[in-house]
Amino acid sequence: MLLCIRLRGLVAAMGGLVLVGCSSVPSSNQTAGRASARPDDASSEKLAVAHARFASAFIHEMSDEPEAALRDYYQAVLEDSSDLAMTLDVARKFVQAKQPEKALEVLNRAQVPPDATGADFLRLGVLYSQLGKSDKATAANRIAIKKQPDSISGYQNLFLNYLQNKQPQDALKVLDEAARQTKVGADFLLGLAELYLNFGAQSPAQKDAARAKALACLDRAFKLNPTTPSVRLQLAEGFYAVGDYKKSAQLYLELLKKLPDIPQLKQRLHARLTEIYMRGEDRQAATEQLEAIVKEDPTNPQASYWLGSMALEAKKPAEAADWFNKTIVLDPHFEQAYYDLALAQLNLNQATNALATLDKARKTFPQGFVLEFVSGMALSHAKDYTNAIKHYTTAEVIAKATDPKRLTETFYFQLGAAAERIGDLAQAQKHFEKCLELSPDFAEALNYLGYMWTEHDENLDKARALIEKAVKLEPKNAAFLDSMGWVLYKQKQPKEALDFILQAVKLCEEPDATVYDHLGDVYAALQQPEKAREAWEKSVSLEANEQVRKKLNPNPSSKSN
Repeated sequence: MLLCIRLRGLVAAMGGLVLVGCSSVPSSNQTAGRASARPDDASSEKLAVAHARFASAFIHEMSDEPEAALRDYYQAVLEDSSDLAMTLDVARKFVQAKQPEKALEVLNRAQVPPDATGADFLRLGVLYSQLGKSDKATAANRIAIKKQPDSISGYQNLFLNYLQNKQPQDALKVLDEAARQTKVGADFLLGLAELYLNFGAQSPAQKDAARAKALACLDRAFKLNPTTPSVRLQLAEGFYAVGDYKKSAQLYLELLKKLPDIPQLKQRLHARLTEIYMRGEDRQAATEQLEAIVKEDPTNPQASYWLGSMALEAKKPAEAADWFNKTIVLDPHFEQAYYDLALAQLNLNQATNALATLDKARKTFPQGFVLEFVSGMALSHAKDYTNAIKHYTTAEVIAKATDPKRLTETFYFQLGAAAERIGDLAQAQKHFEKCLELSPDFAEALNYLGYMWTEHDENLDKARALIEKAVKLEPKNAAFLDSMGWVLYKQKQPKEALDFILQAVKLCEEPDATVYDHLGDVYAALQQPEKAREAWEKSVSLEANEQVRKKLNPNPSSKSN
């Protein structure tokens, strides 16, 4: 069956229109009553008897007497099968009743008049296809195309015949044949574009070529400048499906101005535009669309959530927290909103609030990887590293059992940092190395492991190599430059270290006590005691530290004497 790529709900909201490429063949009402001309009264009488039988069958059907109905339907065809519409309708009844032999017998009795239309042959083709008579179905659909070359239905049915018979190249040839038609309307081209996309979905090796052909059909339809809103909506959806987001956005914006005030429809268009702008990383435009959705429907939790997500990404944690809180109020079962709210609160240095948010989630949702991972992060922020590791470990166990792909470089970086904070350097090294195995250019992990080794005077050559790589990746990162200076100092190269530490001092967003402590040590090694003292004094002014104070006053007892 065809995969309908367009949003049927959107089209339905505009008046119940159906998509050209997904429509069924015409009903018998379109051809009913058209019997072959009868030159004699006897033939007319036979046809009248047949119609009477058909009417009787219909009454049985309405009275929920299916067996009696099928019996009379069959008798109607036996009386006279010259009414093609009636005969095809009876065959359809037997197909629906899962009596293919009877359906085929009825079809074999059908008399096709000279004035039979393309719609008649479409119905005939569908019935033969349902009965597994692919050759006859193909022949009927070929005649339908010949009679109505500007209708997509015949091509669609023939395309489906070939796909069902596992003849993809023949199916593609049918679409290419349809594409060569010149006197066709936008509906035809939209339906054809959909068929090409369907073919691409079922034949991955030819997906790109099929998409290009679908785009060509859509461009042709666009140039026809159809004015019907439903058709322009289908165009917008088509361009979206093939990845031409510029044209689809243009059409969506135009439709938003011209469509009647149907809130549900407008919300969906805003949602589509949001998706387009987010794909193009135009966060401002996406935010405007989401705000329009919220304006249309203030109770929409999804829009509130995405506004929070974009605020968090834009490093506006307070704004993000407000949107996530609103999301949870609107939908208390919106699980991800709890975790993102906790992350926003951590960015605001509100570890206590984050833990409270996660506690609410724990009471509402089953234990899962994200809940345990974010709980570990929150406890790390609260400097409760021992319990943080417990949650990280639980998260790791869950992920290994359910979805190992969740165990990313970020996960192992957080786990490594917590292990280092409790002094378990072996585990910290193990986790950082796993992190770098997954992402060799993870600059923070390169720096963290290098600095950890440097602090403990271990693996200094390896530490330097890691930190050098981190600095190369982020040459303006003050923390990395400080690490580089520190490892050089530990390698007895204070002169080379000085330049890196001075750069770190300059690039720090706020004065950092550790960086000034390192600077003091480097100056001391360079035999510049006044500058060393000045740096250490700056360090203790920023953060009380007994070890640094001892450097300022190394022999307090001698002074007191």
